[in-house]
Amino acid sequence: MIGVSKEQLRKIIREEISALPEEYIAASNQGIFKNVMTLDEFISARSIFIYYSIEKEPATLELAQQALEMGKTVAFPLCYRDGIMDARIVNNFTDFSTSVSIIGIPSPPITAPIIQPEELDLILVPALAFDSRGFRLGLGGGYYDRYLSNLPAYTVGLARGRILKDEIPSEPHDVPVKCIVSEEQILTIKS
Repeated sequence: MIGVSKEQLRKIIREEISALPEEYIAASNQGIFKNVMTLDEFISARSIFIYYSIEKEPATLELAQQALEMGKTVAFPLCYRDGIMDARIVNNFTDFSTSVSIIGIPSPPITAPIIQPEELDLILVPALAFDSRGFRLGLGGGYYDRYLSNLPAYTVGLARGRILKDEIPSEPHDVPVKCIVSEEQILTIKS
């Protein structure tokens, strides 16, 4: 979508997401879950960083629960001012609250232990949309671009097939994911 600003593109994509039927959302969530479960990188990961899905984002709590049941260390983001976040280890989802996060997304308690970024094996990355090059259009806070820069973890973008784009405008600081999983496909990004 060349010639469109990121802010204009966010508005367009939010409208597309808003128009997605609930039946499609449910089927898409099932397909994404099944495809993530087949990833060698998910199966072999000892520690996974997962975002807390909201609204019509691809569902993540079932993936997190499955990872816990497989004995993996599971962490969720806790966001601070200035685009900074850390990964907090969780064992359940009962203590999540919107009161500790400055961006209003349910987050683990401030008392949850921190796992260092270099200790993470797999990171599931949120976005409004991804393109076939692995670039993402986030909400604009820069949290994930800052966090992902220079990390060895395998990064996976969860995307609805109907929202995948051919190209999203990217800037030098944008960090592409290494893989995109939709309900229809697993797309490994060539670096």
